[in-house]
Amino acid sequence: MQINIPSNMLDQVHMTSLFENATEGIILTNGKGVIVVANPAAEIMFGYSKNELVKQPIEVLIPEKFKSTHHEHREGFYKKPSNRTMGHGRDLYGRKMDGSELPVEISLSHYERDSETFVIAFIVDITGRKQIENRMLQQKAELEMVTEKIRQLNAELEIKVEERTLILKEALQKLEQSQEELSGALDKERQLNEIKSRFVSMASHEFRTPLTTVLSSASLISKYTSGDDQEKRDKHIQRIKKSVNNLNDILEDFLSLGKLNEGKLETLLEEINLGELIADTLDEMKAIIKKDQFFELELRKDCNGFTDKKLFRNIIINLVSNAVKFSEEGAKIVIRGNVKDGLASISVIDQGIGISDNDKEHLFSSFFRAANATNIQGTGLGLHIVKRYVDLLGGKVSVESELHRGTTVNFTIPVKK
Repeated sequence: MQINIPSNMLDQVHMTSLFENATEGIILTNGKGVIVVANPAAEIMFGYSKNELVKQPIEVLIPEKFKSTHHEHREGFYKKPSNRTMGHGRDLYGRKMDGSELPVEISLSHYERDSETFVIAFIVDITGRKQIENRMLQQKAELEMVTEKIRQLNAELEIKVEERTLILKEALQKLEQSQEELSGALDKERQLNEIKSRFVSMASHEFRTPLTTVLSSASLISKYTSGDDQEKRDKHIQRIKKSVNNLNDILEDFLSLGKLNEGKLETLLEEINLGELIADTLDEMKAIIKKDQFFELELRKDCNGFTDKKLFRNIIINLVSNAVKFSEEGAKIVIRGNVKDGLASISVIDQGIGISDNDKEHLFSSFFRAANATNIQGTGLGLHIVKRYVDLLGGKVSVESELHRGTTVNFTIPVKK
């Protein structure tokens, strides 16, 4: 906006009072950028004496680093003058007489007189404000530093807490593991003690009968001295052999259980003819069958497979021994099997006393005797050992049975190399 000040608007006294007493610095320059007049506030602000700024170029108040370009900016303003704030968005500085600089805010206005453009600069010393701003910026920076330090400390604290938590967690896990191991060891020791106790109790009972039979028959044999007593001697010799076989079976069961519980059994896979192995085993077991009992093998003798020969043989011996033991005289015992898709499936079928539904769920427990088998000699370990052997070979075992109708034990093991 162009300002034209008619001489009749204000009298000279009022104008002089306004100019002289203004708290802002006021500098008037002519069209050549020469200072025409400066009020006292401007002179004090820049460190000049009264009227010392008059007739000096405005550039004396410009810092050295900006002087070279100020002339162009001034000429541009004179060509297109406008009332505005100078240096919008930038920090402005003025140069004092002693060469020092001070931060300022400058508003420009203009008017024309006698075809010449005059520029009025209203100047405010903002040193105090800048000092406050700088202090605020410094305080902000310090606050940011403190905040960052706190953040770092919090981060370090969180890391330490996590580390301590992890250490504590690991310690607790180790403690729990130790407790579990201790509990397992104590439980295993308790089981072993229980097994030992039951072994002693059962061994004393199971050994007594065959040993009594051996002693009794041996004593009677010594009395049959004549040739006519040969039949009686043969009878007692058979009783002795049977009792010794029973003792051997009992010992084998206990020894097998001991090895299984101690984890000393390892599998040794080799290629074997399953049919021939079962046939040979059955041939050996004919010595323990009851009167007129017989085996029927339904398995080709050319069925080959990879498995542990000793464990497989012991499985057959245990299952067939049970079938013989719990079947009547003259009964047929069937051993049926096949090899298909790398699996050997074997079944031992008898026509014995069978097993009740209540007893079936306990069949594979150690020392378990079915309710209808308590008067038949045995350790209650046979099926338990079979189950453990089959597990070692990576197989499965199951039992089908009906009271007074017989029992079928099925097991399947992988035999593929």
